[in-house]
Amino acid sequence: MTTVALAVTDGMLHFELSLALEVFGSDLTHLVNPWYDFALCGPNAVQVGRFRLEPDHGLEHLSRADTVIVPGWADVDQEPPTELVDAVRQAHEAGARVASLCTGAFVLAAAGLLDGRLATTHWAHTQELARRHPRVTVDPDVLYVDNGGVLTSAGKAAAMDLCLHLVRLDHGSAVANTVARRLVVPPHRDGGQAQFVTTPVPAPGNHPLAGLFPWALQRLDQPLTVEDLARQARMSSRHLGRHFRSVTGTTPLQWLLAQRIRHAQELLETTEDTVDTIATATGMGTATTLRRHFARTVGVPPDTYRRTFRTRTHPGPLDGERHR
Repeated sequence: MTTVALAVTDGMLHFELSLALEVFGSDLTHLVNPWYDFALCGPNAVQVGRFRLEPDHGLEHLSRADTVIVPGWADVDQEPPTELVDAVRQAHEAGARVASLCTGAFVLAAAGLLDGRLATTHWAHTQELARRHPRVTVDPDVLYVDNGGVLTSAGKAAAMDLCLHLVRLDHGSAVANTVARRLVVPPHRDGGQAQFVTTPVPAPGNHPLAGLFPWALQRLDQPLTVEDLARQARMSSRHLGRHFRSVTGTTPLQWLLAQRIRHAQELLETTEDTVDTIATATGMGTATTLRRHFARTVGVPPDTYRRTFRTRTHPGPLDGERHR
C-alpha cells in the first residue's frame, strides 16, 4: 500500500489541503484495494484558515511516507517554518516522492528540493519564487511539473490536476478518470497546458466550443484535421485556433493528440485489444505511430504500460453511475 502524508502547519491554504484529502484520504477501495494509506502530519493542533486540525502524526512521520504532499503556503512573504522545511527535506532524502500544491512550492524551494530543477507555482507568485530562489527554473505558464521525485503545481484547479496525475502514475488512467468523474472535474489536463488564460471558461451551454469537444471525442477513430474541427464549429481555422488557445492553452492538434493518448491508455488497461486495433480506435492509424507518440507522451511503450496496469484492479462504475 502506498502511504501518502499531507504536511500541515499553521498558515496553510485550506482549499489545496482539502482537495488532497478528498483524493488520497477518501475510502476508494471499491476502485483499487488497497487504496492509499493516508496520514495528516503536523506539529500539534494546526490552524488552517478558520479550521482547526488535529494531525494523526508529527512532522517526523513524513520520512516514513512514500509520497509527501505540501499544500499551499498562505503568506509567501513569510519564510515557511524551519521544522516544516527540515521535515520535507528529510522525507525526500529518505526516498519519498514530494509534491507541492500551489504556493507549497515555496516550502520545497526553501528545502533546496527545486535547485537546478524546473518548477511552477500560482502564476501570481512565480516572479517572487524566481527572485528568492534563483537556482530554480520557474515556468509560469504550465499547470504542473513532474521531475520524477519532485513535483510542483500551479494554483487551485491545477493542484487537482497534479493529484490526479499522481493517481494516474500509481494506478493507471482508468482509475484516475473514474476518480475525476466522482469529483466532477476534467479527467486529464496535461501539465504543459497554460495555467492562466486570458478568457475564462464560460458556462458549458454558452461556450463557443461546447459542442465541439464531445463531437470530437466521439470521433477519435477518424483522421480529424483542424479544418474538420473548424467546419464543425462553424468558424475559420484561425478563429478556432484562437478559441482553443484561450480556453485550453494549447492548439487543436495538440489537444486531439492528448485525447487520443488518453483513450489509448484506457483501452490498454481495460481491454485485450492489440496495439494495432487500439491504434485504429484512437485515430493513430498504425501501431508504429501509436508507439512513437505514446512513448514520447507517457514515457513508456504501450506494451510496458499495459503490463504495468493490467495487473491492477480495474474500476467498475461508481454507485449510481450509469454506463456510457
